Amino acid sequence: MFGRIRLLLLFLVFEGFVTLAAGHCTDHHQNYEYQPPRKGDARSPCPFLNTLANHGYLPRDGKGIDIPTVLDACQKGFNVAPDVLGTFGKLGLLTSTNFTFFSLDQLNLHGCIETDASLSRADAFFNAPDNANGNLNFNETVYQTLASSNPGVDYYNTTSAGQVMKARLDDSIAKNSQLVNGQREINFRSTESALYLIVLGDPKTGVAPKKFVDTLFREERFPDGWKKSKTVIDGAVVQPIANAVQETSQWAATNGTYGGIEFVINLG
Repeated sequence: MFGRIRLLLLFLVFEGFVTLAAGHCTDHHQNYEYQPPRKGDARSPCPFLNTLANHGYLPRDGKGIDIPTVLDACQKGFNVAPDVLGTFGKLGLLTSTNFTFFSLDQLNLHGCIETDASLSRADAFFNAPDNANGNLNFNETVYQTLASSNPGVDYYNTTSAGQVMKARLDDSIAKNSQLVNGQREINFRSTESALYLIVLGDPKTGVAPKKFVDTLFREERFPDGWKKSKTVIDGAVVQPIANAVQETSQWAATNGTYGGIEFVINLG
């Protein structure tokens, strides 16, 4: 009798652990499902970071983020190694009054990580005084330069990415009297372009399906059918693609000063 009771108790305890474990597994899975930002959540000018927040790899409210959290999220969500994004993370802290944490919307500080001639945001110069955060938001008109590139095929590549960078910069040169376009800016732009080709496409060739790229930029979520690359995306993978994009862009410096911001950055 007592033996049967013990067996029953052991069975119930075991079932409890199984149920608890299953609950944790379900919660873990759901934690990375897409959820659109809620009112009051912070988002950045970067669609990749916004995607990580919308899927829960970063805090969903976009606040209280430190460098290790960003690097871990990028590795888990996109398999991008820390050596690619370490500098971006350090610069991110310069946008915050806190020495340890920042919020995604603070990355909008012009001249730190956010630069002119973005692929999906308007230049800060074009923001009206009553719309100081206008370059935080996705801009379909701006994005059409990328979305309409490489016509006749269903992919983007290093050639089209470089041509898009050139077109976006030419537009800013023509319209933005406060354009900043130095070596740091072209390094940022070519790295960012290489990343959308590599993360959403083939890390070796830099060929990415248009549907994947367009979904991530426009909707800031993981595209349907997309899978994270099995290749660790480190500096050795990114640099050749970034170089190819930059060469096609026919970039030439116009200036490289953000009045005061460069001094702050150089302190690091």
